[in-house]
Amino acid sequence: MHLKRLTLSNFRSYQNLDLELEPGTTTLIGDNGSGKTNIAEAIIYLSQLSSHRVSTNQPLIHLGAEQAIIKTIIKKENRILEIDLEINAKKSNRAQINGNPVRSQREILGACQSVYFSPEDLDLVRGDPSQRRTFMDQLLITRAPRLAGVISDYDRVVKQRNVLLKTRAPQSALNPWNEQLISIGANLTAQRINLCEVLNPFVYENYKTLNEVKPAEISYKSSINNLTSDIENNVNIYKESVQELQYQEIERGTTLIGPHRDDLNLQIGQFPAKGYASHGESWSMAISLKLGAFSLLRKEGSEPILILDDVFAELDSTRRAHLMEATQVAEQTIITAAVEEDLPEGLNTVRKYIEPGRVTERKTQ
Repeated sequence: MHLKRLTLSNFRSYQNLDLELEPGTTTLIGDNGSGKTNIAEAIIYLSQLSSHRVSTNQPLIHLGAEQAIIKTIIKKENRILEIDLEINAKKSNRAQINGNPVRSQREILGACQSVYFSPEDLDLVRGDPSQRRTFMDQLLITRAPRLAGVISDYDRVVKQRNVLLKTRAPQSALNPWNEQLISIGANLTAQRINLCEVLNPFVYENYKTLNEVKPAEISYKSSINNLTSDIENNVNIYKESVQELQYQEIERGTTLIGPHRDDLNLQIGQFPAKGYASHGESWSMAISLKLGAFSLLRKEGSEPILILDDVFAELDSTRRAHLMEATQVAEQTIITAAVEEDLPEGLNTVRKYIEPGRVTERKTQ
């Protein structure tokens, strides 16, 4: 799949932008603050219905406007899809597919798939577990959009259950939320464990290709022992754990078990990457996670857009070359860079120069 056109209205710094895109690699070149990353962010938002930069919609809406609009024409296999997404700060977003309104914006998930890599992805290795959980969940949704509902339902259950625990609600009030925590949590955990199992070989191979000596491995780190990719097994374990820990949960006023307390374990050689990996090894692991996700999606039949946001300036020649190889197999790649000198030599790309209110282009090889 690839984007043929991207139109933005009142999105970030763009009151109006109409951008034609082609398969292959497109590089957006412009000074910091010129708006190049805003274009990448619009594609990511269309893919995930969330921003990788902010947690709320308000910053996405141009100052003084009531909503932001993202419109795109997508060529997917032999079909043309027109997706319109209206982003609102104080009410639900609204979406259309080929001019037809949909009941929920989630119905557009899967229409545009993307994998992005940015300097902030070092936090996948060095940051707290919430960032790695987000990485897993976003990849789960990209692979199977229906899981967006499972993840949303689980977050709602934990939030409501914590309210009841804090107020020391009676057992009769807790029981229905316990049941949902067990059933939804068991399902989400199984999905994440399966994801780690199928993603691990791709992470291993990408890391090895970067000429790293020690092997890399990922695995799921749960707050409970013996969980697997089997939902029924997980249900039984969660039932026992909820009974065992309920007194402690009431005393502390929070849910102590479940996917919201789990982590993605990143291993380099015999040691965890966090706290032990060098700066270069951390970069290699971050690249391997993102390109591993890209490779997994392609193996499963998808052609996600590869977005490389201002990363080449941060990398040495070996890691630059590995990322450039990925652009050769992607149907469409979007790169952002502050200066052309940051781009690898030999990169075949359409170069678009971003200035406030103006986009020009030149094809180079």
